Amino acid sequence: MSRGFVKEGDQEEIPMVPPRAELPPGVTNYVTRAGMDALLAEKQVLLDEKKNLNVSGENERRIAVNHINAKLQLLENRIADAKIVYPEEQPQNEIRFGAFVTFRIAATGKIQSFQIVGVDEADISKGKISFLSPLAKALINKKVGDKALLKLAREERVFEILEIAYRKP
Repeated sequence: MSRGFVKEGDQEEIPMVPPRAELPPGVTNYVTRAGMDALLAEKQVLLDEKKNLNVSGENERRIAVNHINAKLQLLENRIADAKIVYPEEQPQNEIRFGAFVTFRIAATGKIQSFQIVGVDEADISKGKISFLSPLAKALINKKVGDKALLKLAREERVFEILEIAYRKP
């Protein structure tokens, strides 16, 4: 039946679900093993939430289920496209996906450490940056002792690579 012949009150509400972290078209969705585990755990939480819904009315239930289903669809698409990168398969002396990198900021002498991870895993407060971030792109393929250059709008920052490590979660 055409939507034009449905009463306004009978129309299904389309759930608004925030998008997942952006992954440009054609870019492989690399994840660490921990990242994949987190995606699968998130999926289980949503499935449990759907199974144990506690809402009073049928309309509210349908809206809640639609919202969870929309989140599940986005998540399942992300999981289906994920490619796990194993630390032991990376060149141990170069910065690649999954590496824990320690570097010195040349201008300040400040030392920082980050792990390069997938877009869904990235969390700067936990020391994890996306492999798509400008900093990660500047660091990729560098070795200990190399300098990485990050061009910002008003300055260029130079980072000296101090340590590269690959650890299993």
